[in-house]
Amino acid sequence: MRELLKPITLAILTLSALPALADGDIEHGIKEFGKCKACHSIVDGDKVIQKGGRVGPNLFGVIGRPAGSYEGFKYSPDMLAAGKAGLVWDTENLPQFIKDPKTFLREYLGKGTAKSKMTYKLKDGRDVAAYLESLNS
Repeated sequence: MRELLKPITLAILTLSALPALADGDIEHGIKEFGKCKACHSIVDGDKVIQKGGRVGPNLFGVIGRPAGSYEGFKYSPDMLAAGKAGLVWDTENLPQFIKDPKTFLREYLGKGTAKSKMTYKLKDGRDVAAYLESLNS
């Protein structure tokens, strides 16, 4: 019995050290991302994970990335301001942004006229955020 405790303890410690994934269904997030592909792609270097449009920035590595910081994409001045103010995308705030980009930016910046280039809204972006976070591991 004691011989089993070491591997079990090691497994528990290893799993507890892994970052927790977002509260969302990754498989459903993959399907939901189909609605995002008109504007966004997911590309890791030369590896295309999701082929999509270029109207929006590449979303590979978006979780943990400061807002408005993907090189080569022309962001709205308000998105750039949010990034400079400390907005870093995570699995809590990205779903809020996806739900209503303009309102999210207005509340985050405390600026009633803030605008986002993203106009599309999803009712619930948790699954998409979970999917995007899963690509970071």
